[in-house]
Amino acid sequence: MTNLRAGLIGLGMMGRHHARVLRQLDGVDLVAVADPGGDPHGVAGDLPVLPDVHALVEAGIDYAMVAVPTRFHTETGLALAEAGVHALIEKPLATDTAGARRLAEAFESAGLVGAVGHIERYNPALQSLRARLENGELGDVYQIATRRQGPFPARIADVGVVKDLGTHDIDLTAWVAQQEYRSVSARTAFKSGREHEDLVAVTGMLSGGLVTNHLVNWLSPMKERVTVVTGEKGAFVADTLLADLTFHANGLIQTRWDDVAQFRGVSEGDVIRYAIDKPEPLRTEHEAFRDAVLGKPADVVTMAQGLNTVAVAEAVLTSARTGETVQL
Repeated sequence: MTNLRAGLIGLGMMGRHHARVLRQLDGVDLVAVADPGGDPHGVAGDLPVLPDVHALVEAGIDYAMVAVPTRFHTETGLALAEAGVHALIEKPLATDTAGARRLAEAFESAGLVGAVGHIERYNPALQSLRARLENGELGDVYQIATRRQGPFPARIADVGVVKDLGTHDIDLTAWVAQQEYRSVSARTAFKSGREHEDLVAVTGMLSGGLVTNHLVNWLSPMKERVTVVTGEKGAFVADTLLADLTFHANGLIQTRWDDVAQFRGVSEGDVIRYAIDKPEPLRTEHEAFRDAVLGKPADVVTMAQGLNTVAVAEAVLTSARTGETVQL
């Protein structure tokens, strides 16, 4: 069987990593790259740098990786769908729900594989966490809390912290819990002189009654990527920077020191840090999309799921603007 012919549009900060992984991917040949702004990181190699998505299509590709700025996702994706080309589009799927819905409908009606690059789903710590929750290791799940904080990345130009960083947490929370968002309440701040928000605090309710909250900002001097899932048997803590997963069990030993015991809702039990395989998330994401294009079973982030994430992000911004809880 011949290799799939892949194209890449967008050769910026993320595009260079996609190019590296596509060249390493079994069963795939990177045959064309495009960026109207050129090749600032020198990733094209011996491939010519094509000017736009139409030239990319003309190169005869089976599927495309779209890593252009978010504001160009809709027009680029629609051009690929019209040409009958499968596409993996970086997150968020589009700048708004209208654009995301057009993309989801276009790929579905054309019978094409369309997916969104929510890479956190493929982090080894979260993959292991999801599997353990499905196995009932935490029992009934009560809450998912995430913290995604760090300095401002100069690469971001066209969206705020909600759509750039917050969409990671929205997607991974819905995926880990296997529930959809039903309501959100949020507050934002604008501290760095940009038109977009650089801090958000979100509280949400999921369809199964699970409570979630997210702290996201570009204002912290320390980088933090943490997901905490609390349930009846204890809590899982996933550090996605290190791809570490730790389990804090509810203790079975009664605390006899009264001054300490009175502060305990549950007692502290064993703490286990799991030894898990740690493949690169970006490679896992590309392998899943390749398999989906080949018609094999694959866990990709569908465009319908990407649309839901954009809708939740917009609801977060609406809540912050109006000061009211938004129902979804």
